[in-house]
Amino acid sequence: MLDVTELPAGQRNAVGVTLGLLGDEWSLLILREALLGASRFVDWRARLPISNAVLAARLSRLTEAGLFVRGNGYRLTERGADVWSVLLSIWAWEDRWVPSHPERLPGRVHRLCGKPFDPVLVCSACDTGVLAIDHSLEGGFGPSGSWERSVPEATTRRRSVGDAGLFPETTALIGNRWSAALVGAAFQGVHRFNDFQRCLNTSPTMVADRIRTLCSLGVLSDDYRLTGKGLAFFPVVMCLVGWAQRWYRAEEGPALVYRHLPCGTDFEAALDCSTCGDRLTRKDVVPTS
Repeated sequence: MLDVTELPAGQRNAVGVTLGLLGDEWSLLILREALLGASRFVDWRARLPISNAVLAARLSRLTEAGLFVRGNGYRLTERGADVWSVLLSIWAWEDRWVPSHPERLPGRVHRLCGKPFDPVLVCSACDTGVLAIDHSLEGGFGPSGSWERSVPEATTRRRSVGDAGLFPETTALIGNRWSAALVGAAFQGVHRFNDFQRCLNTSPTMVADRIRTLCSLGVLSDDYRLTGKGLAFFPVVMCLVGWAQRWYRAEEGPALVYRHLPCGTDFEAALDCSTCGDRLTRKDVVPTS
């Protein structure tokens, strides 16, 4: 049985809490290295260009949130290890859509078939592939869902703008509270400036700034619609939502509810191997140099 965190009624929902926690590149990198075997403070210091103060603060925050437990170092909990699908989706998206990467990303092989692969977003119930543009999902906000409750109270930036890291564009999309909300609105079909402002309930200046950022990254087109690059971010979004709603539960119910129309079940994201079609698990993903 999952050790779910209960959230109070009327406060930040599962999506808002998760974006506040994982919408930070240092936290994502710390979790990535933990999945690759890091468990001691010195392990992360040796693998990442991170200061002692920042590392200590992030480890403390992730431990308080239940992703690590203290013992002989830091051990990933089931909740922490479950972030693997989010990280894999980010890895694949950055690899495909950010060619001028400041730090070279490793390749990946599926342990079961022994071949290089990309993760494919599928319905966990029927194993059918799901794309942002195929209209196979129906739904939206659930009982605890609203724009206000889905925007995190604050997010922390990893580095200065001029010092890009391993996940630079993902951080730009989900590491800023208003960017994350705007991306979410775009995936729900919003594409007019006034509608973005209404959903986000913030100033026109802020909306304009975030739209400029997303257009400069090639995620939104000049008419504020998701581009191919933006649509390809869908697996990251759905894996984040899935993780959020497995581990956080608002008193009123889920923040987002989707039905997969081809099979008629409530949609839960899963990832398959693009090469052999088998379901991916955390232990089946092998990084290569």
